[in-house]
Amino acid sequence: MSLADHTEQVLSAVDSGSASSWLTASWRRSMVKHGLDPSQRKSPRRYDMSHVARRREELGAFLEIATPKLDHLFQMVGNTGCCVVLTDNQGVVLDQRSKDADVDIFNRWGLWSGADWSEGSEGTNGIGTCLAEIRQVTIHRDEHFFTRNTGMSCMDSPIFGPDGELIGALDVSSCRADQTEAYARLIGNVVAQTAKQIETDAFRMAFPKARIIAAPDARSDGAVLLAVDQDDLLIGATRAARRLYQLGQNGVIAPTPASDILGRDGDVSALERAERAALKRAIARAGGNVSAAARELGIGRATLYRRMNRLGLGES
Repeated sequence: MSLADHTEQVLSAVDSGSASSWLTASWRRSMVKHGLDPSQRKSPRRYDMSHVARRREELGAFLEIATPKLDHLFQMVGNTGCCVVLTDNQGVVLDQRSKDADVDIFNRWGLWSGADWSEGSEGTNGIGTCLAEIRQVTIHRDEHFFTRNTGMSCMDSPIFGPDGELIGALDVSSCRADQTEAYARLIGNVVAQTAKQIETDAFRMAFPKARIIAAPDARSDGAVLLAVDQDDLLIGATRAARRLYQLGQNGVIAPTPASDILGRDGDVSALERAERAALKRAIARAGGNVSAAARELGIGRATLYRRMNRLGLGES
């Protein structure tokens, strides 16, 4: 599709007044809400590195958690003409990785530290639309709003903090002209899994003394994790767990008996199986010694016995 044809396609879709798809809705936001022109050729806005440094400092330990995951993701996709990008929740690029041979292309496109890829700045794009809609997205070539961005494919997933707040977006963008849409969506699944791993590690670090319960939930792209203290009080939950158990979108969770929360959901048996398995593993490692198992779990012997009785576990 020529650049002129792409511009006409965007204008026609927006002028039709039909919100027939999420893509059309994003194009409309780009034009109507943000006042952008799809034929605009201006490069993305770019903040200086001192501004980027301040934004990085605000995220603190989160970047330390994310860095090895970004490295691993780049090892998987870097040789396929892809770069890996991490942004904050405003769409500003804080970290980026690309092969030396692809540096000029991604730099020219603006996929570089300090660049503003919010939807308000760049229209429909992987990073900005992911943050605007707070969900995993793939924007393949001419799905972009600006004609100058139609040479790339962008696969993105949001990342949430331990308090349920949106931290930023994880992006893999490709400069390969022969990359198919199907392959782009395959990479998108890897991006989503990496974002989930970052979110999981950040959550575990935020609650180092808590027992972490992982709830299987095929409906969720994010990590479904609950943090429970030594008194069996729920003290934390990931964004996906908050949604599943109706705990509020974000913010501090008031300490609540875990049994009250788990009892409200039909998947409680799955969670009980997860806790049961964790206790059995600890007891097995301790050779059946309940006192040693309690020490390994960081709880009192009496507390472990109470949990064993609740879950129907005998000393044997």
